[in-house]
Amino acid sequence: MDHQDTPLRPLGKRRVFYIPGYDPFPPRRYRELYRRESTAQARISGYEIHQKASREGGKYGWQVHSTQDGHSVEALVEVLLWSDIVRGSMGSSILATYMQLLRTAFLYIGSGALFRLMRLRNGPVLAALYPVVALLVQLIAVMAAAGALYWGLATLARMIAPAWPLHGLALVPAIGGVIFGLRWFRAHDNRFYAYYLMHDYAFTARWNGAYPPALEDRIEVFADRIAQALEEDWDEVLVVGHSSGAHVAISVLAALDRRAVSGAALSLLTLGHVVPMVSFLPRAQRLRRDLHDLSATSRLTWVDVTAMGDGCTFALVDPAGVTGVAPEKQTGPLVFSAAFSQSLSPERWKSDRRRYFQLHFQYLCAFDRVQDYDYFRITAGPLTLAQRYGARAHSPSRLSAPVNRYRSMS
Repeated sequence: MDHQDTPLRPLGKRRVFYIPGYDPFPPRRYRELYRRESTAQARISGYEIHQKASREGGKYGWQVHSTQDGHSVEALVEVLLWSDIVRGSMGSSILATYMQLLRTAFLYIGSGALFRLMRLRNGPVLAALYPVVALLVQLIAVMAAAGALYWGLATLARMIAPAWPLHGLALVPAIGGVIFGLRWFRAHDNRFYAYYLMHDYAFTARWNGAYPPALEDRIEVFADRIAQALEEDWDEVLVVGHSSGAHVAISVLAALDRRAVSGAALSLLTLGHVVPMVSFLPRAQRLRRDLHDLSATSRLTWVDVTAMGDGCTFALVDPAGVTGVAPEKQTGPLVFSAAFSQSLSPERWKSDRRRYFQLHFQYLCAFDRVQDYDYFRITAGPLTLAQRYGARAHSPSRLSAPVNRYRSMS
């Protein structure tokens, strides 16, 4: 289904599938985020939007009714979950996490992927290095404190009983201090995010860029679910992939495209992607093949939105192009910026620009000076993705020149 000449006929019914990133949290987090932020955006932009629970959207869905530009639209949103796989990969002990650190660093450095990623954007590379540095700083701080404790207790023991080798007993509280300190940092990781991010990067590195079997199976389940929706009575089926969920969504849609399923207009919106962190690794043949196939198809519309203000994404980076697998006649994705510094008021931008994790989720939130990107017009408005952005050009700062060393797709 070629959408390049899609007439501007307002749609009435949309099916939305949202694929989250590496996130262990339950789907109600996204339901409540959508409710809160859509209400705020509707108030700012002057349209109506309402949300209610729905049994139609499977176990993790909700229904949205919106009136925008004089048109009423019904949207059914469903979260496609892989959080159980994420939680299963996060159960590592403290020692195992430090082993993950060594293994992950060795893989990215040894394969040369890290140095090639540095040729793209600094932000996500620094974000990848952060958990390594943070965990090492935590270990050094704990060891230094334990060393000081040992020295103090050993000195005291020599002063009290110089004839007795009591200073050796000081090792016991020192070792206990190391264990306590590392456990304290782990228990308070909601402040530091060092363990969380280390597990995230280690999840990719463990299979050297290949999908683990559990995720491969889940991708097929997602493809089946979307294929079913395409056969139903919808004007558009929109798949949204955020962060690590972007490359999962790419693989899902590529699998679906190979089936040549017809029906509703099919669209893919990727937000805040980190695709090169995976596609630049040696064994990412599956993802590279999916990038190639999806960037060559005319059966769907693919739009990729990032922002330079989001330090956790490869902003304005064409994932197929930089990976080196884009076809000669590339059809997607359209790459443009959400322009945080312009679409957020100066006051809000000033207060939020250092809140990196919040900005990484800003794509799913309201903008007080909205420009060309409005998540709630895309998911609940009267135009398909092709209609909305069919005449849009790439952002001028887009990077698409091949950088990746590994380009095998089989």
